Amino acid sequence: MAKKTENTNSGNIKIQYYRSSIGYSKKQKDIVKSLGITKLNQTVERPDTPAMRGIVEKIPHLLRIVE
Repeated sequence: MAKKTENTNSGNIKIQYYRSSIGYSKKQKDIVKSLGITKLNQTVERPDTPAMRGIVEKIPHLLRIVE
């Protein structure tokens, strides 16, 4: 069972919301909201898929991947 936990952790990325979306478009604000982020400097863990990395790449000025 411990191996399953290790595989799950390596298959996730931590995304940090480090800059406010005030002054940016509604589309960019919706991306932040869709990730489940509600507060500044909040970190969420999501699956490491090409789609999720693409979402982060859409707004690199607001989000960063924490290793």
